[in-house]
Amino acid sequence: MSHDSSPWWHPGLHADRRPLLLTRNRILAAFRAWFSDADFVEVEAAALQVSPGNEAHLSAFATEAILPDGGREPLYLHTSPEFACKKLLAAGEPRLFSLAHVFRNRERGALHHPEFTMLEWYRAGTDYDALMQDGAALLALAAETAGVKRLTFRGREADPFAAFERLTLAEAFHRYAAIDLLATVSADGATDRDTLADAAMTRGLRVAPDDTWADLFSRVLVGLIEPHLGQGRPTILCEYPVSEAALARPSPRDPRVAERFELYACGVELANAFGELTDPAEQRRRFEAEMAEKARVYGERYPIDEEFLEALAMMPAASGIALGFDRLVMLATGAPRIDDVIWTPVARGRSR
Repeated sequence: MSHDSSPWWHPGLHADRRPLLLTRNRILAAFRAWFSDADFVEVEAAALQVSPGNEAHLSAFATEAILPDGGREPLYLHTSPEFACKKLLAAGEPRLFSLAHVFRNRERGALHHPEFTMLEWYRAGTDYDALMQDGAALLALAAETAGVKRLTFRGREADPFAAFERLTLAEAFHRYAAIDLLATVSADGATDRDTLADAAMTRGLRVAPDDTWADLFSRVLVGLIEPHLGQGRPTILCEYPVSEAALARPSPRDPRVAERFELYACGVELANAFGELTDPAEQRRRFEAEMAEKARVYGERYPIDEEFLEALAMMPAASGIALGFDRLVMLATGAPRIDDVIWTPVARGRSR
């Protein structure tokens, strides 16, 4: 039965989807039990926030609050529960997790949905390597709960019980694109756009005159590197250049890179993690740079959550990670589209 010809609530289509959705529920219950056993507390982040996040290429849903006196204040549906969770870390919660419905505009496809479930968890006083171990445990738990031995997506497979591959961005750029990435990043984090552009062109990638270093970095990553990641076994891609890790602290080993990693399986990005930045002045600088880029590309910018920066000054050293729960359920069930594992997908517009 075609997704395009019948709505999700059609009895025949629901009957096809229901086994996947019940598996989703089982994985959800297993994850909650895992976090409880590990002494995490579950928290609920308000979806309405004064800022939806300050990443240049994330688009939010905007709304407004009508106050009792008739006044109006702009609000946004959050793109992540991150700001709320970090405020709770500042308040004194040492280990927390959130299964949050989050909202991202401009996103819809096999792997994207405008409303989806994000699993975020944070560990105060813990190195971000611990999050890699958490991710390994949860991927194995998802597969075990679903009764499968392999994660699958569009003919690609990964063994969630195997030891993860760990690969730095510099290693990945060298291996799959023959580019010396860190030669284009200086010790203060500044980037060399022209050198990266020349390298990208020699690899057959399109380069436009107005492409920034970040544009080119993303084009190489998506076009030449991501298809190779998480093949056969999951991959941890780590040590992102500092300019590509707006909420992460610099690595003590190399100031050009930050404590950020992403987790891949079957070529699909599943999770994004940070050793969290706790310097409010540096965080403000990064947010302002991100919003300047957003204004350049999209003609808009989002406000900065001043309370978040106040909380950041009180927040302990911590590591945090966001995992796309629906994507992991897709891979554990073999579903071809994210809509297949969401109980009630968002309606499509008539102009689809």
